[in-house]
Amino acid sequence: MAKKNGNDKSIEVTLWDAANKLRGSVEPAEYKHVVLGLIFLKFASDKFENHRAKLIAEGKQKYIEMADFYNMSNVFFLEETSRWSYLIKKSKQDNIALLIDTALHNIEKNNKALKGALPDNYFSRLGLDVTKLASLLDTINDIDTTKDPKQDVVGKVYEYFLSKFALAEGKGKGEFYTPKSIVNLIAEMIEPYKGIIYDPACGSGGMFVQSVKFIEAHHGNKKEVSIYGQEYTNTTYKLAKMNLAIRGISGNLGEKAANTFLDDQHKDLKADFIMANPPFNQKDWRAENELLDDPRWQGYDVPPKSNANYGWILNMVSKLSDNGVAGFILANGALSGGGDEYKIRRKLVENHLVEAILVLPRNLFYTTDISVTLWIVNKNKKTQIKQIGDEIRQYRDRETEILFMDLRQMGEPFEKKYTQFSDNDIKKVVSTYHQWQAKEIENIPEFCYSASFDEVAKKDFSLVPSKYIEFVNRDENIDFDEKMKVIQKEIGELLKAEAQSKVDLLNIFKELGYEIL
Repeated sequence: MAKKNGNDKSIEVTLWDAANKLRGSVEPAEYKHVVLGLIFLKFASDKFENHRAKLIAEGKQKYIEMADFYNMSNVFFLEETSRWSYLIKKSKQDNIALLIDTALHNIEKNNKALKGALPDNYFSRLGLDVTKLASLLDTINDIDTTKDPKQDVVGKVYEYFLSKFALAEGKGKGEFYTPKSIVNLIAEMIEPYKGIIYDPACGSGGMFVQSVKFIEAHHGNKKEVSIYGQEYTNTTYKLAKMNLAIRGISGNLGEKAANTFLDDQHKDLKADFIMANPPFNQKDWRAENELLDDPRWQGYDVPPKSNANYGWILNMVSKLSDNGVAGFILANGALSGGGDEYKIRRKLVENHLVEAILVLPRNLFYTTDISVTLWIVNKNKKTQIKQIGDEIRQYRDRETEILFMDLRQMGEPFEKKYTQFSDNDIKKVVSTYHQWQAKEIENIPEFCYSASFDEVAKKDFSLVPSKYIEFVNRDENIDFDEKMKVIQKEIGELLKAEAQSKVDLLNIFKELGYEIL
């Protein structure tokens, strides 16, 4: 959490409370762009004013209205009418919404890095209450976003708000945000320390943010990574660009929001790391005769149009460099099944690309309560030496092995009905994975199992962890009384429904003039 204010509330919570007063009839899906746009505006203005003061102190007064003298220091140039101080002076006016829209438009126009990033005409279009909007501006005005760079105040606020909005939007709508503990787990496992990082369904950019945090935690240099991503939804594309901008992360998210399959923005990309949480079980992602000869499927069968899971897998495999590694989330259905998916899965295993499969707990996501799987795909599972920060790690030859892990008993409660990984959970999983990479480990019942290629082949290339991991005494963990109560309730409801159906059927015959004896 960020620094607390005088009311003993963190800045994030104070802002959230103030912003909620503004909401009214505005849907969270649109409202988040309003609030996050204002936070970005305050941040950009604070950085501008600090740099402007620096130029004056250095005797460069004549340059303070020249954009180049800001852009060269990675500071966004703001015209007078786009500066926070100007908007605060006008905050009580009836046209404040229009002034904010104009300010955001001009900032984007004057800074190429922000092309397509900022909310477009949101404030005027939504008809926001002027008094409540002014109150929100006053609350944001109390935050000095650049006072303590180590605290990353605006980054924490942004992350907090993205999480809260994802929770508010709930099932089927919060796809722009992957919960932090999942992203952290992926980053700690694949260690995106230096090189090219890619996310083909990047949402609001959380994978990139966590990658940079990983680098900083290991005393690396974020300038040694290059960020590439793609996002289909235009408003989410804007969120991602803002999210990167406020953290000083330069990234290539393509020229526009676009469909990764139908309009690949990075056709020739070869990435060292891929981190992704693509849409689960996407139906009709291509037309019947579409993308049949796509180069991303080269060497594999064409993924079925009924489900995009293997389309996402092959897209990522095609983007990996010779030593590249990918960590991505998919629905459990991709672990087994027949048809073209079976053929592709078998070929992936035969090509020794699948390194680890981890089944995750339920209720980790705000958009669905299903259990999902983390896949680790590695182009180079053979012996190698890699340096991560100050640590030099030697890898053994794991080409013909796959590590299966079951994490369903892990996690801690979060926001009452959700689950998240604790720091200790992540340490245990990551430590096991890295130990396995370096040396053979013991299989642990109900947790992990290292399977050989022959074992996977004998199970007809199923990647379901429970087919390999040993389970003992699982029945001891079941509360039979509770289970029986649930079953009793379900059977009772079924019997009631059946009885009602009989009554309805008899009434229909009666209305038709027939009696059932």
